[in-house]
Amino acid sequence: MNDPPLRTPPLSESAPSQHPQPAASDEGSAGNEAPLLKLAAIDLGSNSFHLLLANHQAGQLQVVAKQGEKVQLAAGLDEDGMLSEEAMERALNCLAQFAPFIDGIEADHLRVVGTNALRAAHNSEELIERAEDLLGHPIEIIAGREEARLIYLGAAHALADVHGKRLIVDIGGGSTEFIIGEQFEPQLLESLHMGCVAYTKAFFQDGEISEKRMRRAELAARSELASIQRTYREMGWDDPVGSSGTIKAAANVLEAHGWAPHGMVTREGLHKLRAALLEFKRLDKVSLPGLKSDRATVFPAGIAILCGVFEALGLEQMRYSDGALREGVLFDLIGRNTPEDSRLSAIESLQRRYGIDTRHASNVRDTALQLFDQVAGDWALGSTSRQLLSWAAELHEVGQAISHSQFHRHGAYLLEHSDLLGFSRPEQRALAFLVRAHRRKFPKNELAALPEPQQPRLARLARLLRMAVMLNHSRSEAPVLGMHLSAKGDDLTLNLTEEYRDHSLINDDLSQESELQKAAGMTLTLADS
Repeated sequence: MNDPPLRTPPLSESAPSQHPQPAASDEGSAGNEAPLLKLAAIDLGSNSFHLLLANHQAGQLQVVAKQGEKVQLAAGLDEDGMLSEEAMERALNCLAQFAPFIDGIEADHLRVVGTNALRAAHNSEELIERAEDLLGHPIEIIAGREEARLIYLGAAHALADVHGKRLIVDIGGGSTEFIIGEQFEPQLLESLHMGCVAYTKAFFQDGEISEKRMRRAELAARSELASIQRTYREMGWDDPVGSSGTIKAAANVLEAHGWAPHGMVTREGLHKLRAALLEFKRLDKVSLPGLKSDRATVFPAGIAILCGVFEALGLEQMRYSDGALREGVLFDLIGRNTPEDSRLSAIESLQRRYGIDTRHASNVRDTALQLFDQVAGDWALGSTSRQLLSWAAELHEVGQAISHSQFHRHGAYLLEHSDLLGFSRPEQRALAFLVRAHRRKFPKNELAALPEPQQPRLARLARLLRMAVMLNHSRSEAPVLGMHLSAKGDDLTLNLTEEYRDHSLINDDLSQESELQKAAGMTLTLADS
């Protein structure tokens, strides 16, 4: 995949199938024909789940299949932030329908992302474990700003290029994302806690629609927007755009009534739509041309949020874009592990922001990767683990920006709780653990708190990082290389080259490290020759 996502043309459609098809691959490509890759994205939204399959070949993405289902996961959150069993069953039943579509797709060509409802649910791990067993693929919960970035990527690719800034607004079930960007680069990203399912529960729970309730919901949206209103209006935009279900439904209803041109939402049209909704008086009575029946009960809350957005941002009109989160996930997937990988920019940004000694970090990285390559086969570690170890080495001293004392703890906190664009929450948590574990006593309690299937792999990566840090303790100009590491199960044997065998500081550090690993139930043997 040589074509970076920021150069990829918009998705084209080829009569999207509603039936599973065999996964395409690059096998059988003849001559100089570019390989055909089948990609898939699953968006576990707070209101709806969506599946998108597309073929990627010669820089082109073509839709193969789409599916979407209203799951209303956010409606299953109780006052204590716990997902009900009924909501979990709805989610799992939907994913069971999606599963045949992704059968045979390579793991690196598929992403399953969860958004606000899964971020908010205290028992989300229970659903995630059951869903991962069903799909046979990991689920990534993404942070709000990362969701906003992916939405922008999807929406921008679906639109014709314009000169100037775009404002993208995406009203979901549990959150609403706001992005200002130019061409394919987002410049402001925000995710606010307001969505059509959450606001239906908050303001229309008994099913009644009234002027008072609509205004309360609109004012709540205005209150949420107060934190970003000035910044966004000061930056400004030339092209306001809406994406996803609520705004798509609003555009369809307005067009069906002749209240706005095709694909547009106008302030005047919104006022007419709002008045029409009030006439129904109850959610279960809402029925409008252009509005799907499965969206009707959450539509008034979505319109209240949209009215609040128009008021707060001073909008007169907004056009609709077909591109959204799932499309953005596909475009981002194409750019992974290329120079366009957004995670690389996030790493570089952290290094600049916290003044990391990049020369020393690079030395630790080079040593860690040499150790990794020597045991990767015995430990069944792949390219994803190698990349994670590399990033952890480059950021292992990030906590020194706060304090040298306990800086491994400070660094872990920063990495787990920062908005790192391109990273999912599980990736950030794994990265934070490696930084936490790179020195002093091995953190067995923190390891035990990680998902059980990940613990052996992350423990092994932590041991490699610890040794790389010890070997480069003297902070010399060049990395320490040339040693040999072997593994028998979890027992490691390290053999230094003659150049370093008599180096007192290195030997003393490694002897201490051997004792620390022994205290954690691990074996690190330093060979005599």
